[in-house]
Amino acid sequence: HVQLVESGGGSVQAGGSLRLSCGASGDTTPIFCMQWFRQAPGTERERVGGIDRLNSTSYESFVRGRFIVSQDNAKNTMYLSMNSLKPEDSGIYYCAASYYTHRCRSFQAEYWGQGTQVTVS
Repeated sequence: HVQLVESGGGSVQAGGSLRLSCGASGDTTPIFCMQWFRQAPGTERERVGGIDRLNSTSYESFVRGRFIVSQDNAKNTMYLSMNSLKPEDSGIYYCAASYYTHRCRSFQAEYWGQGTQVTVS
């Protein structure tokens, strides 16, 4: 099993930046990919982007060019650097981890964090 803890959320003005962190613990060795999702009130959870063991990244179109996903394998931590933030980027940001390639870039990750709130005004 894997435990995921997000941090770094907060309130920021439009155009500002934030960096979220997702720390993984437990049986992290088999993790193949990690992803970021977000959910605003009254909306469905949506995928933001992710990174795999080979350091290959992917992004949804609405954040491409503004957000960057990275990881520090030595620290078992994934990051989401968010720039040029917009009010529509507000929501709870979740990280997820998967052991299996077919669950990457999907909502079927086995492990999820509790989320961290991001508010852009």
